[in-house]
Amino acid sequence: MPVKAYDLTGRTAFVTGAAGGIGRASAVLLAEAGATVHCADRDAEGLHGTATLIKDSGGTARTHQLDVTDRAQLRGAVESCGRLDVMAAIAGIMHTSPVLETRDEDLDRVLSVNFKGVLYACQEAARLMLEAGTGGSIVTMASGAVDTGRPGLLCYGVAKAAVVQLTKTLANEVGRHGIRVNAVAPGWIRTPMTDRHEAEAQAQTEAMMARMAPLGRVGEPADVAHTVLYLASDASSFTTGQILRPNGGVAMPW
Repeated sequence: MPVKAYDLTGRTAFVTGAAGGIGRASAVLLAEAGATVHCADRDAEGLHGTATLIKDSGGTARTHQLDVTDRAQLRGAVESCGRLDVMAAIAGIMHTSPVLETRDEDLDRVLSVNFKGVLYACQEAARLMLEAGTGGSIVTMASGAVDTGRPGLLCYGVAKAAVVQLTKTLANEVGRHGIRVNAVAPGWIRTPMTDRHEAEAQAQTEAMMARMAPLGRVGEPADVAHTVLYLASDASSFTTGQILRPNGGVAMPW
């Protein structure tokens, strides 16, 4: 049984990007805390895997195969929850290119998923929470990339910076209704999205990140999921408009 402040029994959570990585880890942990978790992603196979993990552990999961950039799809899925207590908008993609080689379609694609997809999730969740009048928690996924000008990460960094601004603005708009809005800004986390290099290059990058970290290791999805659970739960009842950084103490997380 979770510590009382973290107990989500009887509550409903919606997680985008739930097919893998941080989204999957967050969905599983929210379910372990007692929430009924609606898992959303484009990846049907990954969604099935997440739902199976939850159900095999005695939790309750629903799946929604959808594209977060399609507002109508997202709205229908969110509304099907009936009641919504937690929105974790985690879906995102990565793109790397130097500024001078960044194309319109690159920027449009990353902004569409990493910002618009988060915006739509926040809007639909906030509307449902406002109608119910029972408050709630919205958690967005920013990035340590917003703190640096890492070469090659223009599109990703711009989109995540926009998520930070969205989080702070929405927090001020809906806080008086008992809706908390916070962001998580991880450093380097070992996920399918960061595991996009050749094995040797990936190992070198992770070794460099581990050397930079006081804890001597890179992050795992579960490390971030526990931050999501904190923000989703009553343990963070006086926290809103904040950007939490689980980065292992790395000064330059990206």
